[in-house]
Amino acid sequence: MLTPVILSGGAGTRLWPLSRELYPKQLLALTGERTMLQQTALRLSGLAAASPVVVCNEAHRFLVAEQLRQLKTDTRAVVLEPFGRNTAPAIALAALAALKIAAGEDPELLILPADHVIRDVPAFQKAVRVALPAVQQGKLVTFGIVPSAPETGYGYIQRGTETAAAAGLFQIARFVEKPNLERAQQFLQSGDYLWNSGMFMFRASRYLHELEKFAPEIARVCRAAFENAKSDLDFMRVDAKTFENCPSDSIDYAVMEKTSDAVVVPLAAGWSDVGSWSALHEACDSDGHGNVSRGDVIFEDSNGNYLYAESRLVATVGLRDHVVVETKDAVLVAPKDRVQDVKKLVTRLKEAGRYEHSLHREVFRPWGSYDSIENGERFQVKRLKVKPGATLSLQMHHHRAEHWIVVSGTARITRGEEVFLLEENQSTYIPIGVKHRIENPGMIPLHIIEVQSGSYLGEDDIVRFDDRYGRQGTTN
Repeated sequence: MLTPVILSGGAGTRLWPLSRELYPKQLLALTGERTMLQQTALRLSGLAAASPVVVCNEAHRFLVAEQLRQLKTDTRAVVLEPFGRNTAPAIALAALAALKIAAGEDPELLILPADHVIRDVPAFQKAVRVALPAVQQGKLVTFGIVPSAPETGYGYIQRGTETAAAAGLFQIARFVEKPNLERAQQFLQSGDYLWNSGMFMFRASRYLHELEKFAPEIARVCRAAFENAKSDLDFMRVDAKTFENCPSDSIDYAVMEKTSDAVVVPLAAGWSDVGSWSALHEACDSDGHGNVSRGDVIFEDSNGNYLYAESRLVATVGLRDHVVVETKDAVLVAPKDRVQDVKKLVTRLKEAGRYEHSLHREVFRPWGSYDSIENGERFQVKRLKVKPGATLSLQMHHHRAEHWIVVSGTARITRGEEVFLLEENQSTYIPIGVKHRIENPGMIPLHIIEVQSGSYLGEDDIVRFDDRYGRQGTTN
């Protein structure tokens, strides 16, 4: 049975300030109404595939689950990586999970990163069907993108002769690292080179066999971490202490460049990995002047720009080939030919100890979200949005008191030994050290303004006593 594996572990730092460590690009709606993760799941429709196995960062688990729930997409497993160790270990964990669930069968795995754009879904599905017979014969298939430009940001695959197994399936002559522009132009002219897409197909057991052969330490640690995995709500949590010792390596270096059973299927399907702002600009529909605009944007005599406004008006005059991205707490302005350097800004933010590299001003939680709309010495004001039927943990704070005002909806409040309802325009006060909880018993979202006051207002001043989402001992 074909089992999709969706890898949702990237950080997407090149798309800062929209993409951040705790809310990366695969969870954003960058090219349409659906997020990139959701688009990846939707393009499986029509493939006669089982429900997907998803591998994601532990910090993203509730966001991933919620986005798939919105699609009414069931998952075979959601495997949590306690640490990022690149694609070879992530796929090993997915293969082990798929074999365990398959109960004696050896499923064919379709490995899909969650942050790719594919415009021509029928062409993508046709390529998967071309690959399937070779997979069933024990081959490890990669999908090579037919290049449309001399791209220097991708690795390349030189295809060899067409195989006898199926039309459209080729031997791999060699893998090539990211070339300079001159070599990339030569690759494009030759017609024998494909972009390395990072998408694969193989049987679960074949991948694990080749991993044990060429990267035995990765295979050993992944098996040990998986054997000690525990169920946590709807998630499969591998053993963190064991997995921490896993070497970090990509599937290309660990397996695909070494195995003698790798083959490639050329794919022309409007693919992009949206690895930079310029790539996102190319992946989106532009106007007659080459501008892509999202949000409240107005421009005059401006051409070839990507313009994004999240919370206020963005206006440009006489701007050429630039990226302007406005969020609630950061603004990026850069020439399109310098956007690869955005990651340097993220590094500087980390080194300065600032939160903007990892968090948005609006932070998402399994119960909803909060937006820090104002702060100063000894106070902070947040806007809380609590989903219908959701509840915050029963908690207390050592250093801050809180005042809650209901803006819309109905709140069920626990304050010490009291439990009571608050309606619109009603409020309550939570003293320091008192256990408290907010619940939304209604059918519409609950909106609350929270005013915090005290000597310390950090998110780590939370002591959880009870939490339906299993977050005792954490701050997320």
